[in-house]
Amino acid sequence: MLLFWRHGYEATSLAELTQAMGVTPPSIYAAYGDKKGLFRAAVQRYLSRSQTPVEIIAQANTAMAAAQMLIEGAAEAYTGADTPPGCLLATSAIAVSAEADDVRQELAAIRRDIEMALRDKIIGDIHAGEMAAETDPETLAAYVMTIIQGLSTLARDGATRSKLQRIAHLSMAVWPSDVSQKS
Repeated sequence: MLLFWRHGYEATSLAELTQAMGVTPPSIYAAYGDKKGLFRAAVQRYLSRSQTPVEIIAQANTAMAAAQMLIEGAAEAYTGADTPPGCLLATSAIAVSAEADDVRQELAAIRRDIEMALRDKIIGDIHAGEMAAETDPETLAAYVMTIIQGLSTLARDGATRSKLQRIAHLSMAVWPSDVSQKS
């Protein structure tokens, strides 16, 4: 997982993987089918390290709380001392060859699922009267995902946790005020 996270899907060689895992190539093929199977298992391990983003969204009291937890959590996670900078989902397969386009599409689908879960949480808050009716749930959810992916890129470029935290805090300033604050 850490190799894919650090170098990306295509740049991580089978030789590096076998050396890191202490196994032979036939062992990887027997257990995972191929490098893509191993990568998929690595993505699942990455997602199971703590609460998944979709679980965070579901358990948050409001869409704003969910967005804040996701963004602030990203600022922390992407600058971990024991992990590569950035996000495995955001950086490991953004640009790939045609042979690996299915991997890129799978990661994009995971990111879309997160975005749709947040969009649905925003829609729920609108229907509950917690957010103004004119709130654009599609754009607001996409905005949060853009911030999260941007934080990943900045972390990969060497940004400090403090810088990412300041950006996370600033990014929440555009969140629409809830209806109760307008009364």
